[in-house]
Amino acid sequence: MAKKENVVFYGTGRRKSSVARVRLVEGNGKITINDKDIDEFFGLETLKVIVRQPLTVTNTASKYDVICTVKGGGFTGQAGAIRHGIARALNEANQEYRPALKSNGFLTRDPRMKERKKYGLKKARKAPQFSKR
Repeated sequence: MAKKENVVFYGTGRRKSSVARVRLVEGNGKITINDKDIDEFFGLETLKVIVRQPLTVTNTASKYDVICTVKGGGFTGQAGAIRHGIARALNEANQEYRPALKSNGFLTRDPRMKERKKYGLKKARKAPQFSKR
C-alpha cells in the first residue's frame, strides 16, 4: 500500500532586505527557522509573537509545522518576513483564511526600505556641515 505524502504549502515573505522561504506541513505546531527551534533562533519574546500572529489569527497554531529559511536583514526584518511568508502559505492552504489575514495586514508586503545614499551627501539625507565662510 502506498504511503500518504504530507501536504506542503509554500510562501515567500519579504521585509526590508530579509527574505523568508516558508513551508507549512501538517503537524503539531513546531516552528523551525534555519534548522533551529524558534526559541533558539529569536531571543526576544516580541519577535516570537510576531512570527506566530498569522497562526493565532486563523486558529491553526497546532495544525501545521512551520519550516523556514530566512536570509538578510536583522532580527526584526526576519521576523516580519517569516510572518509574511506564513500568511501567504496559509492563504494557499485555505482561501477561507484570506479575510482574517488581509484585515490584520499580514498579506501586505511592507514597502519601507532603506533609502539609497545620494552623491554629495554622507548618507541618504545627512549633508556635510554647512559653513557660511
